[in-house]
Amino acid sequence: MRVVTWNVNGIRARAAQVVSFVEEAKPSALLLQEIKAAPEQVPAEVRALEDRYWMHWHGALGGYSGVAILLSKEAFSVEPVFEIPTLDFETRVLLARTEKGTLACMYLPNGGKDYAAKTGFMGEAAAWAQSETIRGPFLLAGDLNVARFPIDVHPSQRDEKAMAQRPEERTLFENMMSAGGFTDLTRVKHPDDDRFFTWWPYWKGAKLRNLGQRIDYILTNDALSAALESITLHREFGTSDHAPLEALFTA
Repeated sequence: MRVVTWNVNGIRARAAQVVSFVEEAKPSALLLQEIKAAPEQVPAEVRALEDRYWMHWHGALGGYSGVAILLSKEAFSVEPVFEIPTLDFETRVLLARTEKGTLACMYLPNGGKDYAAKTGFMGEAAAWAQSETIRGPFLLAGDLNVARFPIDVHPSQRDEKAMAQRPEERTLFENMMSAGGFTDLTRVKHPDDDRFFTWWPYWKGAKLRNLGQRIDYILTNDALSAALESITLHREFGTSDHAPLEALFTA
């Protein structure tokens, strides 16, 4: 099973890239964040993937936030049940209940416009994660807008007063990790890589120079983490400020 999470920064702007990525990588599950579109605004070329993928688009008019899950019909033969949990606000969380377990796509608030909303959401996420992971195999992926450790930020950008690096945010993130019994899959396969970044600012050629931060994650409980085979970052793909992050499982 090949699971990919990607903040596309606008599905309408990057529709052709999403289709191209699906054709090249053939993900079993593709979890998208920041789609910036209501379901009826999703481009037809992406909608055309419906013959091969179960899909659900959770976005709103106004071009802000939004998430989506696409599941291969070959990998998931039983039609999934898509749910919007009570935790959700601003179209940021979507669940897919499948025969293999539950997948959750999350776009956690950045906090720049409303820091209290971000920390409040993170506080609620811990109890929510605990209630979900006790049900069975669970995978949470997305743009979680927190760099867990200093190693997850390029030295030129390290600043504990900056958003995504504040001690309070990191503590809340660890609370969610602990409550959900989560494993951070990237650090299983790349434990000491201090240049494994998933997001780059648009200025100063930061992506080309790999001056970024690791704020995108694929997290699983024990039921899934034991099946992890590899973690791959597709850093060169696409024009979003985030790169697709892929986890390959043996089952």
